Amino acid sequence: MKKITMFTMQGCPYCKRAFEWMENLKNKNPVYKALEIHVIDEQVQPEIANQYDYYYVPTFYVDGNKLHEGIPSPEKIEAVFEAAVKG
Repeated sequence: MKKITMFTMQGCPYCKRAFEWMENLKNKNPVYKALEIHVIDEQVQPEIANQYDYYYVPTFYVDGNKLHEGIPSPEKIEAVFEAAVKG
C-alpha cells in the first residue's frame, strides 16, 4: 500500500466532511483501515505544507502524487483510497 498525505486547515468545513467520509469508507471496507494516512494541518506545519504544490484544502497526495485538491466527495476520497491500496 502507498502512503496518503492529506493537507487540511483548522476550521475548514470541507476537511471536516472529508474526515467523516474517510471514517465511513473505512467502516465500509476494512482494507482501508490499514492505510497509512499522514494528516498535515497547513497552519500548524507550514514548513511541510510549503514543500507541496496545492492551493485548496483538503488535498490528497498518494506517494507524492496529487490525486485530489479542493471540495471532496465520497467518490473522490474512495478513488484516493483505491489508488493507495493498489500500490
